[in-house]
Amino acid sequence: MKNLSQRDFIWILPLSLGLGAVLSSLQPGNWLIGWLGFSFLFLLCISLLTLSTRWAGASTSFNSTSTSFTPLSAKTLIWMVALAFALRFAGGVITYLALPVYGYVEDEEQSAGFTYTDAYRRDGQAWDLANSEQPVLDAFNQKFASDQYGGLLAFSAFIYRYVSPDAHRPLILVLMSAFMSALAVPFLFKAVGQQWGEKVAIVSGWIYALYPESILLGGSAMREPYLWLFSAFVLWGFVSWQNTHTRNSWIWVSLGITGMLLVSPSVALVTLIILVGWVYFTGERGRISWRMVAIAACVFMVGLFILSSAVDRQGNLGGGGPIGVITGFIRESLKLNVYKVEAESGWVQKLFDEMPEWMQLPFVMIYGILQPVLPAAIFSPTQVIWQIIGILRALGWYAILPVLIVSFVTATGSGLEKNRRLLIWLSFIVWGWILFTALRGGGDQWDNPRYRSILFLWQAILAGNVLVWWQETKNAWLLRVILMEVIFLILFGQWYANRYIHFGTQLPFAHMVVIILGLWALIFIWGLWRDRKRSV
Repeated sequence: MKNLSQRDFIWILPLSLGLGAVLSSLQPGNWLIGWLGFSFLFLLCISLLTLSTRWAGASTSFNSTSTSFTPLSAKTLIWMVALAFALRFAGGVITYLALPVYGYVEDEEQSAGFTYTDAYRRDGQAWDLANSEQPVLDAFNQKFASDQYGGLLAFSAFIYRYVSPDAHRPLILVLMSAFMSALAVPFLFKAVGQQWGEKVAIVSGWIYALYPESILLGGSAMREPYLWLFSAFVLWGFVSWQNTHTRNSWIWVSLGITGMLLVSPSVALVTLIILVGWVYFTGERGRISWRMVAIAACVFMVGLFILSSAVDRQGNLGGGGPIGVITGFIRESLKLNVYKVEAESGWVQKLFDEMPEWMQLPFVMIYGILQPVLPAAIFSPTQVIWQIIGILRALGWYAILPVLIVSFVTATGSGLEKNRRLLIWLSFIVWGWILFTALRGGGDQWDNPRYRSILFLWQAILAGNVLVWWQETKNAWLLRVILMEVIFLILFGQWYANRYIHFGTQLPFAHMVVIILGLWALIFIWGLWRDRKRSV
């Protein structure tokens, strides 16, 4: 990476000091200590973002359609990184200040300015640990139930202990989350550019930077921003190794996998599966040594043991080793989520009473895929701030959903055989994860999308490939899928409008589903007929 020059500090230093002064004024404790702490973190974060952006935007060679990043794309990357950081941090500060006033103040976490309950609990335990005489590594002790794996809790406690020793300043962790989320952009951009070309890198980068769910999570002290950064490290290291076969590439892979093991071992396991499939389906099996296979197997086993011990702290999931514990946890989670979906909604209870038992799990899965439901976000009565957040989150998901659905069509229509197999593999992984998290999170409009977004970096890559492919081919299937989604939103929107504001006549739910499926079938059959007619 290129070094920073004195010219860089002419703007970085005053900006860091100014932002530090503002943030210190918004937080409790000694203003001078807060100013020094915030200023130091801003200086560190902005400097690293500048370095990584300059490195990723530099001229480089590709294996794809373009041979180097153009000056225009380098400037685009600067805007991506700047907006990714600014939107996440500003969003985190705004929600922190607004929720105690405009949220549900009877909720403990909202009155404290937190969007997520998990972040609130972890933040409280991190401050308690930092303010005690216990070592930070005690975060990995089982008594800290707010963090299953301990890594994020240990990092949060470390920041509090050495940057904010005099007072509890939650915005420090918001700053770190925004930074981690934004730092993933240069690594994503560089890796995707080398693997798929400049156009895909730009589109994928903008999707990652502007996606509402990633902005909300990136402005919260949650694990997802850290996992996106670790995923970007792994992605860049792996792509670099494929192109150069240098050992330095594995430093990034190792750094990313280690971070995942500390924050969420399950993501490390899924990432290893992605990489193994990547190598297998691109025909590079012979370029992996037995040493690398052994290392991957060891990491997989370590992650499996960490994950199983974390999910079975009470020892009530039965035996059978780590795999038995994990399968038991998944089984019990699915049962619990089916029960929660039914218990939390009267109309779902009614539907469950009317449908066979074997249909309940598929219903929960489909309901989970559709979360957050856009018509519900628009018409369900709630506080204004939550309605705005809900609508933005739903708009983001319903914008990317048709693109991800068409990914299989894109993969089969891709030019090179290796790239075609790779995109098919990524499509299966992304959709396998979406379906699994839909079952795991059920109809929960918060946990479900949050679990789904853990692999958002890979979703952005897949969506970038689809949109560039559509731009070049103008394939009709993307517009057809969008039309199907519009039909769903109109009919389901009217159903919600009648339910909450008594607008129009409400169809029975089963009749509405039949009409939607019938119209979808007509569009699908008509599309197949049109394609066959054109090919004749």
